[in-house]
Amino acid sequence: MRGRRALAYGAAICASWGGIVGAIDLDLTSTDSIKNAAATVAFGMMSYYTGNHTGDNPGNLPSPYYWWEAGACFGTMVEYWYYTNDTSYNPSVTAAILSQVGTNEDFMPTNQTKTEGNDDQGFWGMTAMTAAEVNYPNPPSDQPQWLALAQAVFNDMVGRWDTSTCEGGLRWQIFTFNTGYDYKNSIANGCLFNIAARLARYTGNSSYADWAEKTWDWVEGVGLMSDDYSVYDGTSDTTNCTSIDKLQFSYNQGIYLFGAAMMYNYTNGSSLWKERVQGLLNNTNIFFQNGIMYEEACEQVNTVGNCDTDQQSFKAYLSRWMSATTKIAPFTSSYSLPLLASSAKAAALQCSGGTDGTTCGEHWTDNSTYDGNYGLGQQMSALSVIQSNLITQAPELVTNSTGGTSVGNAAAGSGSSDESATVIAPATGADRAGAGILTTLWLAGVLGGVLFMVTGT
Repeated sequence: MRGRRALAYGAAICASWGGIVGAIDLDLTSTDSIKNAAATVAFGMMSYYTGNHTGDNPGNLPSPYYWWEAGACFGTMVEYWYYTNDTSYNPSVTAAILSQVGTNEDFMPTNQTKTEGNDDQGFWGMTAMTAAEVNYPNPPSDQPQWLALAQAVFNDMVGRWDTSTCEGGLRWQIFTFNTGYDYKNSIANGCLFNIAARLARYTGNSSYADWAEKTWDWVEGVGLMSDDYSVYDGTSDTTNCTSIDKLQFSYNQGIYLFGAAMMYNYTNGSSLWKERVQGLLNNTNIFFQNGIMYEEACEQVNTVGNCDTDQQSFKAYLSRWMSATTKIAPFTSSYSLPLLASSAKAAALQCSGGTDGTTCGEHWTDNSTYDGNYGLGQQMSALSVIQSNLITQAPELVTNSTGGTSVGNAAAGSGSSDESATVIAPATGADRAGAGILTTLWLAGVLGGVLFMVTGT
């Protein structure tokens, strides 16, 4: 997963559309207009979900979308409820999330475990954490609870912290038999940092904050974060993490931004965490062109190529985390809110394609021209940035002492550090084909600036 796939999916998701019969009208001065626009885009996004169809797999998305993006999709829909109070999707969303918790109730379901990576699990864990923070309706008491699910993912990840190389850090992959096991990257460690920081704020337990600090220190120390807070993609333990892949993706910048904001809030506004939040925020500037969000690594001319299926959703996460950061670190509002507004306007203009006239395109910087590049990631990105403009009137993110109702379990999860704790056979050829596992391309040139491109599960 995670935006570095070499396999082209354009033929699967792109086609010529008929005449345009409508468009999304977005007036950012009107709450009703924003909610109506969000509802239209949400409907388009959820039309990709087939797990509630008879005979299909609950919680999963059809090809070419990977399991992690399903978790991200349902997290976006949890926020849709938070922003709009529209409950119509809640039954499907709740059922989808609970269908993927697995036997240990830690988002390690048997249908994914052979190919699941730390970041895959992390995105589902962050969805559960979001549900707890926004007081999304709790599952029935006999089902796993949102907070406990996030704690389970945290416990699993801590159990995988690997000091055998690079003096620590999480590997991209969980199991040794999967390609990418020797890659320690920002997104896997970002999931741990983000969840730990959020659990610290939600529960008040300093042990979570300690792990957030530890993860931050490792990421910074190994060079995955620069002195000016630019976040790079990853590094290989085959070189003891001495060479850094300096590709920058918006979701990496965003995941550390929101985690740092949580630590700023948890520490009652410490100057250190304020500096870190501001630094991370300042370096989101490479993901904006003339005030409009774009994926710098693949949307601009002369980059690695067109955005792949994963990357097409990345703007969703930067939008979500920038807006949520304003809620818990209000000093960021003056920078973020105007950018989210201008990006939402541009995204809405791109949502003018398809036979329905409201299908969303990818390139918001294209001067309102629908680009014909449609898919779940494009819908999710547009939905996230549009509904983020409701953040100032949305409820505060709760903790267990400020109205949070989700039940936790500090000992949740399997806590397994590797495949020896749970007997799982290596993925077969069919498994790998079905999960889209690709050969990782380890190209040199980290320090020399040559592309170091990674593909994954």
